[in-house]
Amino acid sequence: MKNVLTLILAGGKGTRLEPLTRDRAKPAVPFGGQYRIIDFTLSNCINSNLRHILLLTQYRAASLDRHIGLGWSFLHRPLDEFIEILPPQQRVNEEWYRATADAVYQNIYTIEQHPADYIVILAGDHIYKMDYSDMIRAHIEAESVATIACLPVPLDQCDQFGVIETDSDMRITGFKEKPASTNPMPDNPNCFLASMGIYVFNRDYLLGRLCEDAADRNSSHDFGKNIIPSMIKKHPVLAYPFRDRNTGKTNYWRDVGTLDAYYEANMDLVSIKPELDLYDRSWPIHTYCPSLPPVKTVFSDFVGPEPRVGRATGSMVCAGCIISGGSVDRSILGHNVRVNSWAQVEESILLQGVQVGRASKIRRAIIEKNVRIPEGIEIGFDPKMDLANGLTVTESGVVIVPTDAFSHFV
Repeated sequence: MKNVLTLILAGGKGTRLEPLTRDRAKPAVPFGGQYRIIDFTLSNCINSNLRHILLLTQYRAASLDRHIGLGWSFLHRPLDEFIEILPPQQRVNEEWYRATADAVYQNIYTIEQHPADYIVILAGDHIYKMDYSDMIRAHIEAESVATIACLPVPLDQCDQFGVIETDSDMRITGFKEKPASTNPMPDNPNCFLASMGIYVFNRDYLLGRLCEDAADRNSSHDFGKNIIPSMIKKHPVLAYPFRDRNTGKTNYWRDVGTLDAYYEANMDLVSIKPELDLYDRSWPIHTYCPSLPPVKTVFSDFVGPEPRVGRATGSMVCAGCIISGGSVDRSILGHNVRVNSWAQVEESILLQGVQVGRASKIRRAIIEKNVRIPEGIEIGFDPKMDLANGLTVTESGVVIVPTDAFSHFV
């Protein structure tokens, strides 16, 4: 795959994930305890033997830049492999990236410096495992100018995706970006065919289209709104179904763009048989792991108001954690979390460095890094009390505890 250049779009604000994105870019948000969201797209690239990678960043990128430097420095330039971070450089104009196509266009000089026949464009904020090399081969064999990965999505979500229509040969005949309504797939009355934001382009064709789009003052300079709809009218564009090669079933893919979606995708991991297998040695998910001691559970006695037992059940617990006389159930604990005596944590996500005070009770919550939960606090039981404490409560009742929560207790 040396004739392929990969561009990962990692510059979105991620406003729907606030407060988790107040101080970090959406791709840098922790996921699954020890990972960041960006690790899944980058690991797909490495496992697909795509090692010429440009990472386009923009908003609140310091945390993302630091993570790439710590966890992804194993790619070696002298061996013709790299991840190059590209913040907005304003070489084309004095504006920040206005949309997805504009982000690529503003880096056109850098792209031209890398010899490649094909360009792969990916989003850095989805959770999934995919062999991009299969899609690239399908693109080449079909002699298409562009190929778009797609999967079935329930009809009521069409306003969140690009909607694809195809003929019997999977050639794209229609494309609408986030319409209010749409027709179902011919063989599936409950779903439509959605774009995953994963594209393969013939390099020279893409650069030509980007230049044409940049000159159009009426364009939004977006792949879904402008580039793709204009292409399918003139050139062959292929839809690539994202499915298991052996079973034919749709593979696991999650857009974690909202707090509820982020929470559910994390909770998927602690189910008995998670659809996303993090333990598959044939497809490792790479990340940065700090040097920390093993997990420790402390106490199993009957001192105090009730039995004090340090235990975790049905959970994922990262290195450096100490469960000191508290209980953790169906939860995810990031690095260096401490759960103190008689505390209860259920169906929650605790990011790095969280300290849970004695006798506190936490249910269906996401707690930001380094938050200190005071003794005896209850979170996730009374929405009115949670809101009064300055916490965020989602539509499904998940409570988000920001970094500065409970600072008045200190």
